[in-house]
Amino acid sequence: MVSRRQFIKNTGKASFALWLGATSNGFANVAFITDAPSNFTPFVKIEKNGKITIFNTKPEMGQGTFQSVPALIAEELEVSLDAITIVQTSGEKQFGGGQAAGGSSSIRGNYDAYRKIGAAAKEMLIKAASVKWGIGIESCYAENGSVHSKLSKEHLSYGDLIEEASKLEVPKEPKLKNKSDFKIIGKSIQRPDVPLKVSGKAEYGIDVEVPNMVYATVFRSPVIGGTLKSFDADATLKIPGVIKVVEAKTTVGKYQYSGVAVIAKSYWSALQGRKVLKVEWDTNGYENFNLSDYENKLRNLSKETGVLDKNIGNVESVKTEPGNSVESFYETPMVAHHTLEPMNCIAHVNGEMLTIWTSTQVPSAITGSGPNDLHSQIGMKPENITLHSKFIGGGFGRRLYTDYVIEAVNIAKQIEQPVKVIWSREDTTQHSAVRPMTFSQLKGGFSKEGELISFQHKVISPSYFDSVGPNFDKTKVDAIMIEGIGEQAYQIPNIKTSYVYADFHVPVAAWRSVTSSTVAFAHECFIDELAHKVKKDPLDFRLQMLDKDSDTKRVLLKLKEVSNWDKPLPKGKGRGVAQWEFFAGLCAHVVEVSVTKDNTIKIDKVYAVIDLGEVVNPDNVKNQIEGSIVMALTAAVKTGITIENGKIKQSNFNDNPMIRMHETPEIEVHILADGGKIKGVGEPGLPPFAPALANAIFSISGKRIKKMPFDLKLS
Repeated sequence: MVSRRQFIKNTGKASFALWLGATSNGFANVAFITDAPSNFTPFVKIEKNGKITIFNTKPEMGQGTFQSVPALIAEELEVSLDAITIVQTSGEKQFGGGQAAGGSSSIRGNYDAYRKIGAAAKEMLIKAASVKWGIGIESCYAENGSVHSKLSKEHLSYGDLIEEASKLEVPKEPKLKNKSDFKIIGKSIQRPDVPLKVSGKAEYGIDVEVPNMVYATVFRSPVIGGTLKSFDADATLKIPGVIKVVEAKTTVGKYQYSGVAVIAKSYWSALQGRKVLKVEWDTNGYENFNLSDYENKLRNLSKETGVLDKNIGNVESVKTEPGNSVESFYETPMVAHHTLEPMNCIAHVNGEMLTIWTSTQVPSAITGSGPNDLHSQIGMKPENITLHSKFIGGGFGRRLYTDYVIEAVNIAKQIEQPVKVIWSREDTTQHSAVRPMTFSQLKGGFSKEGELISFQHKVISPSYFDSVGPNFDKTKVDAIMIEGIGEQAYQIPNIKTSYVYADFHVPVAAWRSVTSSTVAFAHECFIDELAHKVKKDPLDFRLQMLDKDSDTKRVLLKLKEVSNWDKPLPKGKGRGVAQWEFFAGLCAHVVEVSVTKDNTIKIDKVYAVIDLGEVVNPDNVKNQIEGSIVMALTAAVKTGITIENGKIKQSNFNDNPMIRMHETPEIEVHILADGGKIKGVGEPGLPPFAPALANAIFSISGKRIKKMPFDLKLS
């Protein structure tokens, strides 16, 4: 709490406001315009003139946090979203270290905490009104930014009550509203960022222009792992508008790279200068690297035992009769993130001070003082770094990393003006970290009665943790790379999961739903293989392994209902099912397909059921599921990332295409929000799609797909 002496000092100021937020000692506290405690993180500011500001600390990249975070606070505070001002934070120290968006965690990790902040403020304002009127708290209620008396027609705005409220203890456990009383949460309410985006008023990182700004583009080694030997900029410096040519260094996890930056008065001039730049690279032998050879290496590594992840029961002791076991091998490719907004960053170094304008998923990592935050990579003090964080034109995990910021800062150190570094689509495709390929070896065994009694899943892949840091212990399991394979709710008495590490010189990164986007394909396609082995319906087979009540069982039962699974499909149609539960949440799909006259698979409809525990905005959930399915479909059937002679072969959407509108199937989304564990939205809709589609193709063609990307044209 703020001291009474400090309160008296602040009440004499012309400007006065009540702040509510979180501290390290508790979820809520109270402060004023200035002199807040050092451990205070404000979320709500109520001013004497009635203006209410709610601060959103979760970057907005299309997933809806610009609405969902303020909505939780506003619901309990009894104010409409139309009556508040939403301010996006930019890594400022006073807003704490949680200013980041990733892992579908923005709501699932803070659902009750945000509500408590609003509820605490409301209780304090009601108490303040009751004191002013000399009546009991029970005779007051809050509504539309005011406290009303039940005994009369009197009401006081929140602005009228902040001085009195500031004197009160903040309730440690404020009472939260009943779900039946919600006015915002659970309702399909227009997102406040959408009008800004459709009108062009929303500012993304790539939109920003600052006074005296110059532009830069970077020539990077075409061969991944190549290092800079020398460059000749004579021809480049003759291009009109080109100012300077400098070395550009950056760090991507444990990897360090150097390129050559062309700085010019316009981006066009910089590009023209780059075209005539002469650069000599040391490719360090990586020019001999071909992905096809590496994939053969992964196939050979599958013979290794690997590192044990989970061991339930004892699969080695299970003896199955000949013909009662199934073995399979599945392969998934590397893919690019393909954010709609290419990577970009403006940096200005002025003496010891640094100012950054960019779109990032991790503002806290850019301004933070942690050992791995930006300051440690650029040799500057964290307190001297100022960030202006903008709307993000697609993150998908790519903007969890700060390599493009590090590079911009290192260029800015070599020129006295703000410099805007823009990555072309080709740069973004060929020089970003990728989602790594994962190969899976699976084995299942049945009892004489046809019950699944053993299940094994071994993942063979590069390591995420090895890529992001130099201290990965290769004798241990990379938990990211075996994500979810030992966590499914299926009741199988003997389960073994393991991991085989594969050395890789290409930086890898989290991609929407991380490794679940690959291992779920193998896992859930194999479940279908097992069902087919014992001649059981694939959805019923899953449910038979879910005797106990679980979220997975509820989702599958709902999916069975809404998809009319038990109703036979017309001739020429097929369907497949898959589910996946992992750190971000739980979702399941049924995909219906048919075969066209030219023997091509047509995806007719997707039924999706997602379990959230609670839902903030149903429309936004549907948007996220639809987006996940489109992204999953792209990864399933479009060209992945391949490497030939050390270089990424793909460069743009012409040779690394995305799903087009006419290729997008009808999608029907159902939401379970019946209480229980709060789950995420942004990623869970992706992992089950590819296996559900592959299983549907098998149901209509008898063709078992075990490798992505796969062709929808049946041979």
